Amino acid sequence: MSSSERLSLHVPEPAVRPGDTPDFSTVKIPKAGAVPRPEVDADPESMRDLAFSIIRVLNRNGEAVGPWAGALTDDELLDGLRHMMTLRAFDARMLIAQRQGKTSFYMQHLGEEAVSCAFRKALKPGDMNFPTYRQAGLLIANGYPMVDMMSQIFSNARDPLKGRQLPVMYSSREHGFFTISGNLATQFVQAVGWAMASAIRNDSKIAAAWIGDGSTAESDFHAALVFASTYKAPVVLNVVNNQWAISTFQGIARGGSGTFAARGLGFGIPSLRVDGNDYLAVHAVAKWAAERARRNMGPTLIEYVTYRVGAHSTSDDPSAYRPKTESSAWPLGDPVIRLKNHLIGRGVWSEERHKQSEAEILDTVIAAQKEAESFGTLHAGAKPSARDMFDGVFAEMPPHLRRQRQQAGV
Repeated sequence: MSSSERLSLHVPEPAVRPGDTPDFSTVKIPKAGAVPRPEVDADPESMRDLAFSIIRVLNRNGEAVGPWAGALTDDELLDGLRHMMTLRAFDARMLIAQRQGKTSFYMQHLGEEAVSCAFRKALKPGDMNFPTYRQAGLLIANGYPMVDMMSQIFSNARDPLKGRQLPVMYSSREHGFFTISGNLATQFVQAVGWAMASAIRNDSKIAAAWIGDGSTAESDFHAALVFASTYKAPVVLNVVNNQWAISTFQGIARGGSGTFAARGLGFGIPSLRVDGNDYLAVHAVAKWAAERARRNMGPTLIEYVTYRVGAHSTSDDPSAYRPKTESSAWPLGDPVIRLKNHLIGRGVWSEERHKQSEAEILDTVIAAQKEAESFGTLHAGAKPSARDMFDGVFAEMPPHLRRQRQQAGV
């Protein structure tokens, strides 16, 4: 057999490796305000180009420009800034707590705070998110108690989930946060099914599905798009492209589609890409997609172009697969700093007020941590009762579980 007849397999490689100079030259960034805003009821075919561009509102001077700007008041933006700052402070304290052995595991949101915090403000009470483990901003921005979040991380006596979930896998029906699944991509089909059920019941609530760039390679992602497009389910399909899966660069999952948003085009789904580090842009696109779902226009696929600054989790060492300085080279900047500069430019914020707010937020987070730790941590204090494992599974406990509980002596 000649060499020209032999088959070969193509395995995509990242542009740089540890020790190399970071290179984001392939990330084509349009000017802020340059991408048009279609009408909410526009035909998907008329907006195909949005799957290959990036919707941006904040320019390099911190000004909000273009057709996607102007949806939020200064007070709403100040709230958004505090939500992102709170999530960042929460992350920092929980990371330290994990290193101290107070919990077994933690996952940061560093660099991605705008995605979930801004999206949550585009929803209404009763809407349901089907999140991954990096959307805690949905809870922070909706006022979920930090003590309960921390208690779940510590699996202590106050843990709302009674120690039956892994750390950071929160759940709150009241706050529109479906139980996180450790099996990646399952939440995508679950969200579509929930949205279909809402429509069948003639309800008014929509769903939001969340997935990372790496998990789009799972079959559940494609199955969700089939059902969402076929039945025009009232769902927003979110893909958070933070450039890296656990240790695999996003090109592995993206394949030859060019962008993750482009995956939606083959299903006839409106597909947009947005600057995930631009709070205003994220909110504007989320609001547009949510409104489309409420008008029975069907699903929208949104790709958030962002960057995972920290490790994938406390079990990960990113220096093994990417340059240590890569995060500082990311061209879309830091979401907290960008919104801060915008508000300073509008005259409603200042560097002094920002520093004061950082200190106040940190005090609040530390106070919540002390309260949560008073109920116990991983290796100290009170734990959920073993009896709890039998509760909340069936509306009426079947006889065989009743017998097991009696045998266990709880």
